[in-house]
Amino acid sequence: MVIRARQIEAAGAVVLRDGIGGREVLLVHRPTYDDWSFPKGKVDRGEHVTACAIREVEEETGVRIRLSVPLRSQRYPVKGGVKTVHYWSGIVIDPDAPGAEAYVPNDEIDEATWWPIDKAARMLTYRYDRKTLREALRTRLATRTVIVLRHGESRSRGAWRTDDQLRPLLVAGRRQAERVAPVLEAYGTARVVSSSSTRCLETVVPYAERAGHPLEAIGMLSEEGFAPGGVAALVTKLVRQAKRQGPTVICSHRPVLPDVFAALGVADQKLAKGEMAVVHLRRGAVLAIERHLA
Repeated sequence: MVIRARQIEAAGAVVLRDGIGGREVLLVHRPTYDDWSFPKGKVDRGEHVTACAIREVEEETGVRIRLSVPLRSQRYPVKGGVKTVHYWSGIVIDPDAPGAEAYVPNDEIDEATWWPIDKAARMLTYRYDRKTLREALRTRLATRTVIVLRHGESRSRGAWRTDDQLRPLLVAGRRQAERVAPVLEAYGTARVVSSSSTRCLETVVPYAERAGHPLEAIGMLSEEGFAPGGVAALVTKLVRQAKRQGPTVICSHRPVLPDVFAALGVADQKLAKGEMAVVHLRRGAVLAIERHLA
């Protein structure tokens, strides 16, 4: 009989900022283990790993962040199983907020501190954390993030007798839309762009309402209004504007998505319904692609 080790999923972030004397990194001290590490913690039941990362950083340091480029996950044995920690580079949402300076110590984390990079490398207790820090320092934070999302599960064409653009999500699709929202929030999505078809709009409405962002419905992204050259020009424009407006989500349909990806310089990701590809770009080059299924 094969006994499999219990799998423990956790998430966190390497949060960097520009300090007076140079770049600094946010570290936490755990009195139980007397160690210094990055803010991180276990994924709650039903929680998406990206949502866990930003929650844990805020709980352990008081600093609110959004996720940037993904870093290599750490995997190591712990008591009772094997732990995988998923890391991202983290960007502070409001540099002027009190954050770590106002953090109240507790039994789990008694200190959350910004350390100069050279000192942080010596402070970190574990070799694998020092390796993760080096990776984060090589990663440029000034990226443009475009999230390409396929709409959730919808009514079948055969069962829908009226205008196909009005075809809505199924109950399963609406649940996917609710699960999409915290993932978009984790990346600090600031602009919501969608096909004008109902099933796409309903996929992003929960996030748009939750975040208080306007929802831009564009016929060019629908199956009926799709034109390859027009989609390419639209996506190129959205990428350019993302430098100023911030991370952008584009929700569309399977027949349209290959042209959206081509305009980003990415091969078609063949997304499932309710799945997204997070594309991190810098100066037109693709730094990383992540995929998340709601």
